[in-house]
Amino acid sequence: MPLERGAPEIGGLTGSLTYSRKNRTTKEVAKSVVAFTKAALDCLRTFPTSTRPIIGFASSARHTAQLPRRGFWRKCLALWEISVTLVKKFERPSMSTSADATYTAADLKYLGLLSEKFPTIADASTEIINLEAILNLPKGTEHFLTDLHGEYESFRHVLKNASGVIRQKVHEVFNNTLRESEMSELCTLIYYPEEKLRLIKAREADLNDWYKVTLNQLTEVCRAVSVKYTRSKVRKMLPPDFSYVIQELLHESDSPGSSKQNYFNGILNSIIAIGRADAFIIAMSNVIQRLTIDRLHIIGDIFDRGPGPHIILDTLAQYDRYDIQWGNHDILWMGAAAGNTASIANVIRLSARYDNLDVLEDGYGINLLPLARFAMEYYNTPCAPYKPKSMPDTGGNERDTLLTSQMHKAITVLQFKIEGQLIKRHPEYGMSSRLLLEQIDYKRGTIRLDGEEYPLRDADFPTVDPANPYALTPAEERLIRTLQASFLNSYKLQKHIRLLYLKGSIYLAVNSNLMYHASIPMTDDGEFKSVLIDGKPYAGRALLDRLDLLAREAYFGGNGQQSRERALDYMWYLWCGPDSPFFDKSKMATFERYLIEDKRAQHEEKGAYYKHMEDTEMCRRILAAFDLDPERSHIISGHVPVKTRKGESPIKAGGRLLMIDGGFSKAYQSETGIAGYTLIFNSHGLQLVQHEPFESSVKAVEEGRDIISTKMIVEAMTDRITVRDTTIGKELQRQIDDLLQLLAAGPIACGVFQRNA
Repeated sequence: MPLERGAPEIGGLTGSLTYSRKNRTTKEVAKSVVAFTKAALDCLRTFPTSTRPIIGFASSARHTAQLPRRGFWRKCLALWEISVTLVKKFERPSMSTSADATYTAADLKYLGLLSEKFPTIADASTEIINLEAILNLPKGTEHFLTDLHGEYESFRHVLKNASGVIRQKVHEVFNNTLRESEMSELCTLIYYPEEKLRLIKAREADLNDWYKVTLNQLTEVCRAVSVKYTRSKVRKMLPPDFSYVIQELLHESDSPGSSKQNYFNGILNSIIAIGRADAFIIAMSNVIQRLTIDRLHIIGDIFDRGPGPHIILDTLAQYDRYDIQWGNHDILWMGAAAGNTASIANVIRLSARYDNLDVLEDGYGINLLPLARFAMEYYNTPCAPYKPKSMPDTGGNERDTLLTSQMHKAITVLQFKIEGQLIKRHPEYGMSSRLLLEQIDYKRGTIRLDGEEYPLRDADFPTVDPANPYALTPAEERLIRTLQASFLNSYKLQKHIRLLYLKGSIYLAVNSNLMYHASIPMTDDGEFKSVLIDGKPYAGRALLDRLDLLAREAYFGGNGQQSRERALDYMWYLWCGPDSPFFDKSKMATFERYLIEDKRAQHEEKGAYYKHMEDTEMCRRILAAFDLDPERSHIISGHVPVKTRKGESPIKAGGRLLMIDGGFSKAYQSETGIAGYTLIFNSHGLQLVQHEPFESSVKAVEEGRDIISTKMIVEAMTDRITVRDTTIGKELQRQIDDLLQLLAAGPIACGVFQRNA
């Protein structure tokens, strides 16, 4: 259609839409929207030098403001607005095709390559419309979790109920049609479909009737949680067996008089008739779970204390929309998997300390029998200071308790020796004050620290030579090499650590949020602290970037064996070094906590970051360093449990810093008073969900017991956030700009671009 014909036609559509709005005539609205879109595309295909006649009528979009924003009307409105936006964008002066336009050789080369993917004007225009449509969708829901510490049951339940979002959606859809008990049962079915189905089938007299009702309910919930996404994105998340069927059900009109209602009912009846109802319910429930969480952020410490870090990582491996910011315990396990013996000793010690050796033996196939034999031979004493924390003083298997305590002591002493060797090998670490074995008076059973003498709770060190305390005995050397080989050859451990490297990093800046686990080293006046690595100073963002590369070099190599060994040693420093962003304390008082009763000796001075984390200006400087808007962005971290029972708040620095370690780990719940936080960032703003302790999945299924959660609004948005406002939205906008440049310069840039195709 020529421009001079197209423009008047578009102009004439204004009155049509206005009429349709007043009379609520669906047919007229449809005709207006379709006609406008066709006219806009036809005008683009003519490749005009000016679209000003069209722009004069672009204001017609305002007439859609009073249209009902549901179902068909919502789709019409979206299509109309996208068409108007497209025409407006094409009108920009920068898109002009005047003879004065000039292009560099690089511009022409890039546009030529782009034209190979979009060889016609129609192709480029269609892609622009598609991208513009995505930009206008509400942003997906992000969930932030930190410090899971192996508590897999709580973690899996939080994933299944999406931190209460699924229950909220069920209430929105059925609040006026179902009783509270019925909605609760539907929620439990969505969380645990296999387990709940077994209970329901045992009690239901008319199972087919229950199937019909439930399939309809699940379809309604699935529609409600899928409205934020394009059909393409939803399709990619569907199980292959039911992909076509679910697509048909989701996009069926919700109008009572729909002509396809019989078709819709026929699909559901067929599913029941052929015996696929159970499988379909399971598939639909899993789809709902996945659609409710658009992206998952794990801000460190998957490992340590709890019984199932390997289960958490197996669960994450089934997802594709998640990322991990490494925590100090993750770094420790990464160093152990890479073969660092000091890290290996620490991993085993912590597992023994929390009676969690099953994770190593059963979860990862680490052979601890050599350690057990060594402990029984050299540490055949009660080893009272090394009794695992989770074991009570009475009850349980005393022989198992004793053996675990002996193994615990054996690996702890071995750790002190290996760490001493490492500190001596790297004086640049500045950790000579941690060479404690040489400060012990082995005859008197005391140690001198900071000019003061302390008695030791246990002064029996049968494998320590006072004259050379850090030397390993031949038996210890064999033991640590055996354990090292077991870590290096554990297939499942290496698989999970590679996943941490693939999906993880020290920090991530996305959607106006900066995520890191613990801290950034700071000076006392709140400036970035300079840290020397291989003789070069690094501070702030540059420091984190360098450490990220160093962690990858330790595992994958790349710069020679010597460089890899230095990086491997540094993995231990990241675990406990004073200037490590994962630790950031004056010392790790492991020795003192085990062997000195006096609490003064156990004190660990926190770095300047923690002293100033309530300082709004410091947080703004951090955000600015990562190219984020200091006035509207947030730092999200964990690491330090928030003692809610003592009145502490996770919201700090006027909302610039959100510290969301609420105590997923049972070991911390006595301090925090709760059982974890989830931070939710959806199109309406930021919400912090506070969880009570989770009993078990069995009780959740049998009794319908959900995690009791309390929600607080951190930041509410006046205008709903769209994809356009996100990091991915900025990238999509760049793609649109490139395509508009291609439309404008296509004939000039490349001969293959077809004007009339």
